[in-house]
Amino acid sequence: MRRSPFARALLILSTIRYAVSMRVAVTGTTGRLGREAVQILSSKGIETRCLLRHPIDADVTPSIDKDATSPQIAKYLSTLPGVTMVKGDATDPTSCADLVQGCDAILAMHGPVKTKALQSLFRLLPESDPIHSRSVNYVAVQNLIDAAKSSKSCKRIVRVTGKGEEPTAFFTVLINMFGNMAKAWNYEGEQLLRACKDVDYTIIRPGIMGRDNVPTGKVMALADNGGDLPVTAVTHEQIAGLCVDCLDYPNAARSTLTAMNVEDGKGEESYAPLLAKVGSDTREFPASLLDEHKRGARMGSAVLVAFLSVLATVTASVVKVVGSFVVGLFSK
Repeated sequence: MRRSPFARALLILSTIRYAVSMRVAVTGTTGRLGREAVQILSSKGIETRCLLRHPIDADVTPSIDKDATSPQIAKYLSTLPGVTMVKGDATDPTSCADLVQGCDAILAMHGPVKTKALQSLFRLLPESDPIHSRSVNYVAVQNLIDAAKSSKSCKRIVRVTGKGEEPTAFFTVLINMFGNMAKAWNYEGEQLLRACKDVDYTIIRPGIMGRDNVPTGKVMALADNGGDLPVTAVTHEQIAGLCVDCLDYPNAARSTLTAMNVEDGKGEESYAPLLAKVGSDTREFPASLLDEHKRGARMGSAVLVAFLSVLATVTASVVKVVGSFVVGLFSK
């Protein structure tokens, strides 16, 4: 959709206003995505309040290196201009209320920590546990919504999730099986945002982050309305920048954006021209996919158990045959 010169001028004025006056809250501060977002916000002169689960350790050496520890990253980020650390956890409503005080927007970059695969597979971690995906991807989102509504100042939440509308897709099933239903609760968290009429949202569904040698150039692509794009590798820096850039585009409010990379020359070098064209969600998203996700995970678990049973039986048979052969050799 092409915009008139007047509309483009309003967009530029809106961008200037945000840069001058905006204060942004960030969750997932020391994660690969959060740390990039905090650095971008600080470089733009935007006051930033960062949620941090542990106090700053005065004895650690600040570092932003890829292999730096969370305390080192937190120490580094705390020294950046305009950055304030707020102790708390997104799964705690009081912490979220403290974080959002005086803020205009929230970048919800938090995600579940890695847990033991078997613990997830056999559902040994209660859903009420603070590190369970339900607590992190659903309860924490509700806490941020409530905090934003109570603040009277916060009018936008940018949330990073992922593709999750196909509960029986192979990788979705795997992530649900071994990640405490992370995909399922991510989608339910999205629906909390869509149901809230008092606070606008921008939901980002990125490709695979964390891979090396991600192509550069005119490769960036967006699909609004939760549109489908082939899954590709993207960088944390790309997606963090997209989250920050969304705040400059009022037309990206109440929008679900799929962010992938495409063949060089078929995309854009920055998200700016893409964001200028996006619009609010118009399609009706499924109210809930939780039951479908759980069925998919149960089906995956059953297939896995059956496969392991067959493998164990075959292995036992092979061991028996080999053992008999060896015994026969030595008995001659």
